[in-house]
Amino acid sequence: MPRRGLLLQGRARWLLLGVFLLLALMLFVYLLECGPTADASSALAGFGGEPYAKEHYQALLQEQEERHQSRVSSLKRQIAQLKQELQEMGAKLKVLQEKKDSTGQGRMEARDQEPGDLLEFLHSQIDKAEVSTGARLPSEYALVPFESFTATKVYQLEMGLTRHPEEKPVRRDRRDELTEVIEAALDVINNPDDDDGQEDEDMPLQKQTYTENDFVEGLYRTERDKGTLYELFFSKEEATDFRHVTLFRPFGPLMKVRSTSVETAGVVINLIVPLSGRTEAFVQFLHNFREVCVQQDRRVHLTVVYFGQEGLLQVRSSLDKLSREDSFSNYTLIPVDEEFSRGRGLDIGAHAWKKGDVLMFFCDVDVYFTAEFLNTCRLNASPNKRVFYPVLFSLYNPAIVYGNMELTPPIEHQLIHKKDTGFWRDFGFGMTCQYRSDFLNIGGFDLEVKGWGVEDVHLYRKYLRSELIVVRTPVSGLFHLWHEKQCADELTPEQYRMCIQSKAMNEASHSHLGMLVFREEIESHLRKQAFNVQRKPEE
Repeated sequence: MPRRGLLLQGRARWLLLGVFLLLALMLFVYLLECGPTADASSALAGFGGEPYAKEHYQALLQEQEERHQSRVSSLKRQIAQLKQELQEMGAKLKVLQEKKDSTGQGRMEARDQEPGDLLEFLHSQIDKAEVSTGARLPSEYALVPFESFTATKVYQLEMGLTRHPEEKPVRRDRRDELTEVIEAALDVINNPDDDDGQEDEDMPLQKQTYTENDFVEGLYRTERDKGTLYELFFSKEEATDFRHVTLFRPFGPLMKVRSTSVETAGVVINLIVPLSGRTEAFVQFLHNFREVCVQQDRRVHLTVVYFGQEGLLQVRSSLDKLSREDSFSNYTLIPVDEEFSRGRGLDIGAHAWKKGDVLMFFCDVDVYFTAEFLNTCRLNASPNKRVFYPVLFSLYNPAIVYGNMELTPPIEHQLIHKKDTGFWRDFGFGMTCQYRSDFLNIGGFDLEVKGWGVEDVHLYRKYLRSELIVVRTPVSGLFHLWHEKQCADELTPEQYRMCIQSKAMNEASHSHLGMLVFREEIESHLRKQAFNVQRKPEE
């Protein structure tokens, strides 16, 4: 028994020793697999573990970069897919247009149909936006006016008390939008499609390349339920032919509507001015007319309809002097022995023209215009299609605006678009460019209206209710010079109210009028300040 017990104890010792050795081997293998290398161990011992942390962060950055690259690749694939879909929709549109043309059905029939796809819906938006024909509007308040712009400025009607009549520099979001539009228009001009037509088939398309420097001016307006319409004009330096591009953004990608060439070299403007008295103002008007129309443009005929006999000789003498000194004979003086009526005078001037159709500019003796405006007049009026109602910039009373200066600056230096110098006369419809044929077809002025105002609004409403497109936008090159306004007692209540409204708005800006209203309070404050300054040395 003792011998057998010793044998069992020996086997147990060997078994425990084997288990211990096996555990030691497993631990050794684990340390070999999971432990740091010799270099890493020395690095950890020598540098406090910093290289290991750097490698860790580099791995995280690489992983993040790979994730971003994967995202970018995904976005690129989506963009490519969207471009392909746009191309497919463009092909569908072309097929649809050819089908409509072959069957003789126009877009007018599609207005009452539910759009079958996205492009058909977008083009139905174009039809509603007065791109090709005018919409019948109930009153002058229903028209959405354009805003005009150049490469560096935007002329805006909606000013309120914070915005300015001329925005320069243009804020970034609008600048990006207009830059995109100009680039899109240049692409249309320089890469024309086969279906790009022209209003004059005998005029070949220009093959020269246009750049951003050739952009002259543009118009745009946004209607909440339709989209944004853009009209852009391009021309080479000192050229008389213009490229007119119409674009439309129906709350989506820009869509080309048309690209045409507009030749203005042969377009004569019959500038009609009704006048009674005010001979000094007429001399100032002729000075502007000589500089712009005679010395620069020379494609203008001046028609002066003069009411009454007083001052008639001075007006005739001024015109004769213009004819002698500048060899200018393109003018007509029509004396009328009647009581002054602006509408009657313009109607007489329109009917006096006997040389066929002509572009007419209804003007007043207090209006100052530039050569650029004459081109704007030609570009935005088209017979049996468009009439142009520019919004001019009306200057305030210079005695108030420049009251703190010893001398009032000359008129040429007053022609700036600032909030304290003037305002956009958006309630006036007297200055307009329209063809004689359109004026006669629409019925002209209501000749029952006498005196000041109202007749312009009646004519404007007629055009709004017709199928002609009415273009209304602020124009940088058209100014109304300040003059004291008298509201006659014989005016009707409506005329008198409009006259007083015009007189009040014509004097000064909101801030300048406030200074006049609170003049006594301001002077009292200044006296108290001066008294306090005098008392301090005595104390």
